[in-house]
Amino acid sequence: MTTAQENTTETETHGVLLSDTAASKAKALLDQEGRDDMHLRIAVQPGGCAGLRYQLFFDERTLDGDLIRDFNGLKVAVDRMSAPYVQGATIDFVDTIEKQGFTIDNPNAGGSCACGDSFH
Repeated sequence: MTTAQENTTETETHGVLLSDTAASKAKALLDQEGRDDMHLRIAVQPGGCAGLRYQLFFDERTLDGDLIRDFNGLKVAVDRMSAPYVQGATIDFVDTIEKQGFTIDNPNAGGSCACGDSFH
């Protein structure tokens, strides 16, 4: 008896979540600049007083090993080295009288520095 094996390819993705508000704001910023060739990238780099620092920026590059996920037409990329550090993190956009900008709520962060710029 012979059995056929299915060839299925599963695209690896990251576990970062992007709120609808953050996705809308990021898309609006790209539209304002007339850029449809860029995506949002989140990366973790050594630095800051707590040891690790987030980088959140628009990028036109696709790096080897990138994990990409689509949120309502906005692609979010995470490199393989950063992915474990941001697994389950939520990116949001807040616009209040006290604060305006993108925020990252990361359940993997054991703590952060007083300025909130870095984590460990």
